Amino acid sequence: MSHPLSFRRYRLPFRAAVRTAHGPWRERAGLLVRVEGGAGRTGWGEVAPLPAFGTETLAEAEEALAGLGGAVDGAALAGVPEHLGCVRFALASALAPEAVGPPAVARLAVARLLPAGRAALAAADRARAEGFAAFKWKVGVEGIEDELAMLDDLLARLPADARLRLDANGAWTTRQAGRWLERCADRPIEFVEQPCFAAAAPGATRVRQAEDALLGLARDFPTPIALDESVAGLASLRWWLERGWPGIVVVKPALAGAPAEILALLAAHRTDAVFSSAFETAVGRQVALRLALAYRGPQAPRAVGFGAAALFGDTRLDGPPATPFLTAADVDHIDAEAAWNALS
Repeated sequence: MSHPLSFRRYRLPFRAAVRTAHGPWRERAGLLVRVEGGAGRTGWGEVAPLPAFGTETLAEAEEALAGLGGAVDGAALAGVPEHLGCVRFALASALAPEAVGPPAVARLAVARLLPAGRAALAAADRARAEGFAAFKWKVGVEGIEDELAMLDDLLARLPADARLRLDANGAWTTRQAGRWLERCADRPIEFVEQPCFAAAAPGATRVRQAEDALLGLARDFPTPIALDESVAGLASLRWWLERGWPGIVVVKPALAGAPAEILALLAAHRTDAVFSSAFETAVGRQVALRLALAYRGPQAPRAVGFGAAALFGDTRLDGPPATPFLTAADVDHIDAEAAWNALS
């Protein structure tokens, strides 16, 4: 049985630009999806592509949704190609929100996102006072010598049991990554996220070189490495897991595909996974957090990467506030319909 489908485009400026190794990120663009089911039930989903990560473009996503002719069912979802992972995430979220199953844990710790550069120091002080124990610092933004010096300054401001993650967004050369991993080896760093990345066509020489470099770094240094950009889609995630990646994977559900398929793949490989935001709105964030709560991994869950401060000017689009812990009740409190109405 087909269900009426509608969608709305958004382009929302961030309250403050997010500084990454690729420059300032000032706005988020995507689509909110609404599917009207039986008995008054309404399902919600979000398409929040990041083409630089290898997802479809917003135009490709909009074309795929328009091609469904205003109606969708399970068969239509099955016909959406896997490389349109953001579209599959949105449609599966709206059609079958219960598919991820009940929560497996009572609550999740949250890693507070720290800004790049020296601004991280004061932000860490505030986050520590708020009760955060996990932190993520954007690196690869300023000069390597400056950032290496800041690392010790930052660690000195954190409690002894704090967990600090470094996120390079693929900015480093293999040599630079080696310098950082040498520095991290005798410091309390939880993991280094995506030290190298080659954004090129699958199978291209640069991609293979980056893959080999990541495997070499994971083998040669004791600090764990987490893949992020390298595993944005379901196909790339499957490729790395089947190859026996020895480190961690950062899963951004909004980019990867149908939530139930993501969970099944992670469970099949007993994956050490960190669930993270793709800076989506409250609609996609609710589904992604439900997936994180439902995953039964091989160890206690790592802190989720949903620790950014309020992103947008309208709080209806933000999702739950960034607090040291999130529960299923916090996630259920998100009002997807209010986010939809905020775009009208």
